Amino acid sequence: MQAQWYAKDLGDGMMAYLPLEEIEAAFAPRFQAAGKPDDMAVFKHHDLGSGLYCEVTAYFSPAAADVARACGAVPCPAPDGDYLTLVAGNNDCWTTLFAAARQET
Repeated sequence: MQAQWYAKDLGDGMMAYLPLEEIEAAFAPRFQAAGKPDDMAVFKHHDLGSGLYCEVTAYFSPAAADVARACGAVPCPAPDGDYLTLVAGNNDCWTTLFAAARQET
């Protein structure tokens, strides 16, 4: 069974930097206290959709669940790593979090 991911809609891409800064501020001390694990990360996804503006969603890995809940994120399916940008965490998180999904395809 796959561990639970979390998502938070950050709204319009032009204003998403404010909640992203808050998420990073909440994440940093927890990440440090946990020993900077490779499976703890926050990502963002810009959805251009069909509208004039893009919508931004933050995705929290399962190891960042406490940060996700503190930021008001809700449970969601695991995102597709091909469409994400790392916001906070180690660069090695890509292999740790998405390698298994890529091997299944």
